[in-house]
Amino acid sequence: MISARNHFHGIVKEILKGAVNGIVKLETPGGNRVSSTISMEAIEDLKLAEGKKACIFVKATEVMLANDNLKISARNQWKGTVKEIKDGAVNAIVKLEIEEGVTITSTISLEAVKDLGLTVGAKAVAIVKSTSVMLGEE
Repeated sequence: MISARNHFHGIVKEILKGAVNGIVKLETPGGNRVSSTISMEAIEDLKLAEGKKACIFVKATEVMLANDNLKISARNQWKGTVKEIKDGAVNAIVKLEIEEGVTITSTISLEAVKDLGLTVGAKAVAIVKSTSVMLGEE
């Protein structure tokens, strides 16, 4: 169990190693690519290697939403369809299906939901910086 609302599975496709950090590139069963920037120590502790299965975790507060893909430095951008919106007092929880059976949850302001025109059935893009993607062993 983990408090991060977003968790799904992937296969390690590539590892770019640096002196302190590395970038681990994964692919989900539906073909979505995920990049995670984590320490070399974590890569070694998890024994990550090409072809290995891994779990992907992202806190909902780290998921931004947009109407279309953006040319920005955030590596992870997944197109999907809004499946659910739960309004709170100032924030909303928006669930975006990015592939069949895989949803990513975002906690954003009610103002952002309104500004983006998000409704159930609308198309949107979830955006996550690679430094906000945690990995775990499957």
